[in-house]
Amino acid sequence: MGTENHLKILVVDDEVDLEPLIRQRFRKQIREGTYDFLFAHNGLEALAKLIEYPEIGIILSDINMPEMDGLTLLLKLKELKNPSLKTVIVSAYGDMENIRTAMNRGAFDFLTKPINFEDLEITISKTQEEILQVRQSMAEHHQLLSIQHDLETAREIQQAILPKEFPPFPHRNEFDIYASMKAAKEVGGDFYDFFLIDNDRLGFVIGDVSGKGVPAAIFMAVSRTLIRATGLKGISPDECIEYANHLLCNESTSCMFVTVFYGILDIRTGIVEYVNGGHNPPHLIRDDGTIHPVDLTGGTVLGCVDHVAYETRNLILKPGDTIYLYTDGVTEAFNRNHEAFGEQRIEELLARHRNLPIKDLVLETIRAVESFADNVPQSDDITLLTLRYNGQSTLT
Repeated sequence: MGTENHLKILVVDDEVDLEPLIRQRFRKQIREGTYDFLFAHNGLEALAKLIEYPEIGIILSDINMPEMDGLTLLLKLKELKNPSLKTVIVSAYGDMENIRTAMNRGAFDFLTKPINFEDLEITISKTQEEILQVRQSMAEHHQLLSIQHDLETAREIQQAILPKEFPPFPHRNEFDIYASMKAAKEVGGDFYDFFLIDNDRLGFVIGDVSGKGVPAAIFMAVSRTLIRATGLKGISPDECIEYANHLLCNESTSCMFVTVFYGILDIRTGIVEYVNGGHNPPHLIRDDGTIHPVDLTGGTVLGCVDHVAYETRNLILKPGDTIYLYTDGVTEAFNRNHEAFGEQRIEELLARHRNLPIKDLVLETIRAVESFADNVPQSDDITLLTLRYNGQSTLT
């Protein structure tokens, strides 16, 4: 069927007088292009017509025919597995056994001979409605499959733009860094990144875009790219975030925004300059065992209000100290009792596992969150980034 208003009908009957009768009865519909009738005289001819005209929607078939009868044709049609192809069987009124067999073999409806053309017209109309519903469902199914394929492609692209090789700088032993992003849906709005600005400075960032799905994923990619490109210029964190915010305000639609923590580690001294733009404060894990949140900087989220001033603050990492960054997909993971994982469980986890290698610390966090959720579907992206300062390089 080319359109919803055009139906191709194959009439299969060895009575040669039937064709002119049908063409005469449905001449108006044929002239207007509503119905298009094709004719075959047995099941074999019908199968050949189906190959030639795969858009056929209704087969109106007699049961008793030479070479291949209607019941055998039904078996062959069943092998095609085409739910939008409907067969209406035609037989004598007293031939109920064959009619029952035909219905059991997949016939959609039946008519009795001699054919009542008013009944035939009603049956064709009813069958056409069923075909339209089936084809609409099939089209929606194919559309969903296409969307699913596009989402899988988007997921692959999104994962590809995030650093995923660890250690990322195997020639540097002054620090260790590890990160992970587990999207709640096919694509996510969280991101992380890190990059060497020069030989002595490492930029690192974690972010969380408002919203879900493809729009959040696109905004995430834009945010990550802007911050990286701006950060690589070597400017201060407050200048970098102010500039990124300005550009994001011009790009943001539907009131989307992103929370960001961006820091620059001076690899020689352990000094970290950082800006917090409305993000969860990271935890600072000291080598002596003390753990506390990193001070906020008073910055607001990016992408909402232009010309906002951000403040850079400093902290000093000593050898063995770790910065633990995360998104609210960790703290806002819920269990079956609608309890959130929360900040306290993070602090308790860090206290127990602070001496783990940073990769194991991230993986232990993910395991703890999944265990706490107890198979409750993940409602938000879970993203973590850990940075451990080892001190001055011992390489010569």
